Amino acid sequence: MASVNINRVTLTGNLTRDPELRSTPSGTSVCSLRVACNTRRKDSAGQWVDKPNFFDVTVWGAQGENCANYLQKGRPIAVDGRLEWREWDDNSGNKRQSIDIIADTIQFLGSREGGGENGGRFTPQSDVPADTSDFAPAGAGAAGGGGAAGAGASDDDIPF
Repeated sequence: MASVNINRVTLTGNLTRDPELRSTPSGTSVCSLRVACNTRRKDSAGQWVDKPNFFDVTVWGAQGENCANYLQKGRPIAVDGRLEWREWDDNSGNKRQSIDIIADTIQFLGSREGGGENGGRFTPQSDVPADTSDFAPAGAGAAGGGGAAGAGASDDDIPF
């Protein structure tokens, strides 16, 4: 039986620096991001504290260009992608390694200005429409069983 491998990362966090855009020799755009995500845990005194985690994210192509144009330090984003492990020798000959996130999609959360009541942080929004007049209870005249036809409408007014 063959095993199934899954390499998937989904996270939300805030940028710790402005995006860095560069191009490969072939002209493909690549953008580097650094994202901070907090994990909550209890300390030795039993109090909840936030522990920051920092992730390097790479975004390729037009999506990387959009990140460089529209994102800035502090902006909240959502990242969906995969992990990639790299190993290299530094200038001193020491082995170095890192794990990066290669983004498949980036969603910009919060506002571009970063201001407002919540400092530009993501504010969840409801799918319920703001104008709820369609959900208003029917008036007393509609309860008489006549409905729209009893209010002067004819069969010719029905759209089907």
